[in-house]
Amino acid sequence: MIPREVFAETLLEFLAPVRPYLEDPTVSDILINGPFQVYVERRGRLELTPVKFDSKEALVAALRNAAQFVGKHIDEEHPVLEGRLPDGSRIEAILPPAAPDGPCVAIRRFFRETLTIERLLDLDAFTVPAAQSLHALVAAKLNVLVAGGTGSGKTSMLNALSSFIPAAERVVVIEDSKEVQLQRDHVVHLEARPPDPRGRGAVSIRDLFRATLRMRPDRIVIGEIRGGEALDIVQAMTSGHGGCLATLHATYPRDTLSRLETMAMMSDVDLPLAALRTQIASAVNLVVQVARLSDGTRKVTHLSEVTGFDAKSGAYELDDLFVRRFDGVDGDGSVTSALVPTGVVPRCLPQLHEHGLDLPAAVYDAARLRDGSGPG
Repeated sequence: MIPREVFAETLLEFLAPVRPYLEDPTVSDILINGPFQVYVERRGRLELTPVKFDSKEALVAALRNAAQFVGKHIDEEHPVLEGRLPDGSRIEAILPPAAPDGPCVAIRRFFRETLTIERLLDLDAFTVPAAQSLHALVAAKLNVLVAGGTGSGKTSMLNALSSFIPAAERVVVIEDSKEVQLQRDHVVHLEARPPDPRGRGAVSIRDLFRATLRMRPDRIVIGEIRGGEALDIVQAMTSGHGGCLATLHATYPRDTLSRLETMAMMSDVDLPLAALRTQIASAVNLVVQVARLSDGTRKVTHLSEVTGFDAKSGAYELDDLFVRRFDGVDGDGSVTSALVPTGVVPRCLPQLHEHGLDLPAAVYDAARLRDGSGPG
């Protein structure tokens, strides 16, 4: 049997044209559009590189080697490859005829350095009052969804929020591909597995979630909610499993709940829509919305508390606790903005007090200004 280290080095030789970018800490994504066009993303901006593969066949050979490395098969009948490279980077590839212009590949770099709260503050992703509020909300075992578009920094935010989980708690992490790097000691990682070429051996997120409920978790962290497992997660949140953290794709806080609703409906449980919406409104306490701005920076745009569901209007009810205020673009093309408290004091404040926690003074100052009583 070929040692893993030898196999890994062989794969990197096949990927020689892009290897410098795989080793460049400033590169977050490598996008290969056929053998003769390679883009990379640095600091949120795409740039065309001068590198090329020798031919379409050379690129296909690299992808077949990558497929062999992860124990999968890729050809014209099975044109999609999803897996991880030796360094943990995620690779997604599509072969012709599904990609008529040549093999398309997207590599999301895996960074061993976990972004801490302090580092996110340095990057102005959010503010000290927002971080202090999140600390209280996470430590008090509220259920939090981190939502955003592709490449908006959802997983990085999830990793950072994990530092607010009390050290004595047992955390179980469930994900499709290991990307979550929780900043805790007592962490159990579980990873879903697709079926083999004969359709056997699949282990879904849903399977792992159900098993996790019997593993005495203090916290359950879902790398990304994608399908019918959403209903299991919602029902667990409403049945005593507080403090869940998860990510999903959505653009605005209200869209986040609608997306969760849609995915819950993918399950095989026939639940009345009104009951499902009531459960979602009760299960999810906080939405942390993140976005990649036009200048490539990644920011928190909303911290929103879920307060209920209005059956008459058919809309989820949310209160924005912090909102990013945009002031325009400066001469360098950078977006100028600030994440500010809205003056809303969350309804979950008694739960924070039960845990001996409180919100920062900035939240109460903004509330007094909103009420017209002035500071102090």
